[in-house]
Amino acid sequence: MLPSLKVLSLTDAAAIRVREIIDKAERPIAGVRVGVKNGGCAGMSYTLEYAEGAKPGEDVVEDKGVKVFVDPKAVLFLLGTEMDFERTKLASQFVFRNPNQTSACGCGESVAITPVKPEVLHAAG
Repeated sequence: MLPSLKVLSLTDAAAIRVREIIDKAERPIAGVRVGVKNGGCAGMSYTLEYAEGAKPGEDVVEDKGVKVFVDPKAVLFLLGTEMDFERTKLASQFVFRNPNQTSACGCGESVAITPVKPEVLHAAG
C-alpha cells in the first residue's frame, strides 16, 4: 500500500514567512492561498494571495502553526510539493519544490507541471 499523499508541506522558513504575512496584513487573514495559473513561457506559474478562510472544495494544510489554503484546481499539480522561503542578496521569495514539475523557464517565473494521475490518488488512499 502506498503512503497517503500530502498536498503540500512547509519548511520552517516558509512557515515563519507565512506567520509574518499573517501578522502584518492590513486586514484579518487566516493564512495564504496557493494555486497555479496558465501563463509564462513554460506554461504555468504559482499564485499566492491572502486567505481570509477556506473556500468550498479547498484543501487546508496546517503545518508548523500556519494555514495554507490550496485552490482545488491546483491540487493535482501540487501533490507532494514542499513550499520554502529563500532570501538572497537580490530577492526574497517563496520557492516550490514540486515533484510534478517537468521544467522551468530561464527566468524562474513559470514552470511546466504534469498533474498527478487520478489512479495514483486512488491507490494511495
